[in-house]
Amino acid sequence: MIPRVIAIDGPAASGKSSTAKAVAYQLGWGHLDSGALYRAITLAVLDNLGDGGRGKGDGWGPQRIIALAEDLPVRLVLVDNEFRPEIAGVDVADAIRSERVTQRVSEIAAIPQVREWVNARQRRGVLEHSQGVVVDGRDIGTVVFPDAPLKIFLTASADARARRRLAQRGEPASPEEVRREATSLAARDLADSTRAVAPLTPAPDAVALDTTGLDREQQVARVVALARDRLPG
Repeated sequence: MIPRVIAIDGPAASGKSSTAKAVAYQLGWGHLDSGALYRAITLAVLDNLGDGGRGKGDGWGPQRIIALAEDLPVRLVLVDNEFRPEIAGVDVADAIRSERVTQRVSEIAAIPQVREWVNARQRRGVLEHSQGVVVDGRDIGTVVFPDAPLKIFLTASADARARRRLAQRGEPASPEEVRREATSLAARDLADSTRAVAPLTPAPDAVALDTTGLDREQQVARVVALARDRLPG
């Protein structure tokens, strides 16, 4: 059975999660942020296994990470159409956004066994919502839900994404700060698009949406229009 999923992929700070959440709200669908589960696992590792994996992850090991995620457990819980991350029964939606987690999440997400574990839980989560689920991430349309009836790939210039990221943090967007953040995002893009496992790349049948010149309402409206055209009812 083809899952009733809208897959939204794109690079860091392209507006995936906020767009996906707004689209889900307008359609009455669920919203699943795949990055939240990767961040929750990263937080669990840092809090319970320490920084022993710094550099190569030698102090952690895939099986140890997965065992920890199963035992605590780390999971997504559907609350009012939103899949929220929990660790040991505690909502960690705010805690996973810390800089401490941000610095290490790419390392955890690059581990093949961790990705398989996360993907299985995303697929299971979609079955919990009968209407449909909007899922955002970096490999949703290519790996997790390759049969999704609607795939969107969001893009935006590095400068535009840098300004958005700085605004989210409440930091001044001086030319110097924008350049610094844009350089950091470009490095993240390169790492994500060249990694051996599930690299960041648009699915062949994805609709590309450049949001550089769009505000949030405009980009949400375009995705909702596509959804209502391709997924009526």
